[in-house]
Amino acid sequence: MLEETSELPRTLLITLTGKDRPGVTSLVFDTLATFGVEVLDIEQIVLRRRLILGLLVSSPRDPNPLRQAMERVAGDLNMTLDVDKGAGDNRPRPEGRSHVTVLGTPLKSQAMAAIAGRIADTGANIDRIERMARYPITAIDLHVSGVDPERLRDILAREAAAQNVDIAVQAANLLRRGMRLIVMDVDSTLIQGEVIEMLAAYAGCEAEVAGITERAMRGELDFAASLRERVALLVGLDAGAIDQVYDDLVLSPGARTTVRVLKRLGYRFALVSGGFSQLTDRLAADLGIDFSVANELEIVDGRLTGRVVGEIVDRAGKASALRRFAAEAGVSVSSTIAIGDGANDLDMLNASGLGIAFNAKPVVQEAAHAAVNVPYMDAVLYLLGISREEIVAADAEAGITTPEPSL
Repeated sequence: MLEETSELPRTLLITLTGKDRPGVTSLVFDTLATFGVEVLDIEQIVLRRRLILGLLVSSPRDPNPLRQAMERVAGDLNMTLDVDKGAGDNRPRPEGRSHVTVLGTPLKSQAMAAIAGRIADTGANIDRIERMARYPITAIDLHVSGVDPERLRDILAREAAAQNVDIAVQAANLLRRGMRLIVMDVDSTLIQGEVIEMLAAYAGCEAEVAGITERAMRGELDFAASLRERVALLVGLDAGAIDQVYDDLVLSPGARTTVRVLKRLGYRFALVSGGFSQLTDRLAADLGIDFSVANELEIVDGRLTGRVVGEIVDRAGKASALRRFAAEAGVSVSSTIAIGDGANDLDMLNASGLGIAFNAKPVVQEAAHAAVNVPYMDAVLYLLGISREEIVAADAEAGITTPEPSL
């Protein structure tokens, strides 16, 4: 019969912190190699030139020589060392894994404290924290485990409103990396302002049209009926105003970056607009957009008749267009991302795999999967796990200079 012996710890957690420099990781592994230990887990980050390196390794029967060797390494590097004995192996993280992306301008410590507190209240754990961007907004990605993503989204949506930050919660699965079709609204999303109001300014009825638009976007009016009512006010307008309005269009900040970066990664794009094809088709050609659908203004003898031609692209029509474009692109509807701001975007946002309310009306923010209230469309890239550093590096390779402040 074997003699009883005290159970030895099976793992060691080794943590080194200090000023980063080349060769630290190499020296650590060279030292560990002499003891033949198995590497079970590793995390390393550099924050403002400060290195934090954590290693979970199998423990030798006598861990003291390894500890002493690591103390010598830490001394040579002028770093702080901590070695903890463990009693178990590297267990997998709990089910219910999410990416929680937090956007702030600025992102204050009390907001992060509140968010971390709500996550802790669910019994979940924050396994990793990564910075996605530091300018012009701060974007932080939290890897969370131990809570259902839908439940976490509901809890953090309320906290986001209280803290005046944006929070997107997505299940941590392969779908996040596989989305391959972006479907965008145009007015007040891809571009700043509303085209119909810009046309109305040339027709002398801007205030009246703007009032109807606002009520329609809040969901207070039927979109198709409100569109006909607004277009009727444009009767007799010289069609040349369309060209003038197109020249006046201003893209949302970051719109070109969003399209440029994601097209490099193989994404397809579609414009689905309750606006007018006479402008959206030109916009699609300018940006290299793959698909486009919008309403068509009727023009006779060079003037607007006050009517639209064909079926109106309304709330249901936008969702139908998303499904049609997904089929044409050869992707599943669950692999689409929809971006919009108005009530007529709701069906499209809900039909997509990830519906993003971009500077949207309250009713839209409440219903969408995620809300972005910063004025930069390329913040959407952070929700997809793409960091600003990666964007800037890719642009530099293409000869595009992106100014960066010294922070």
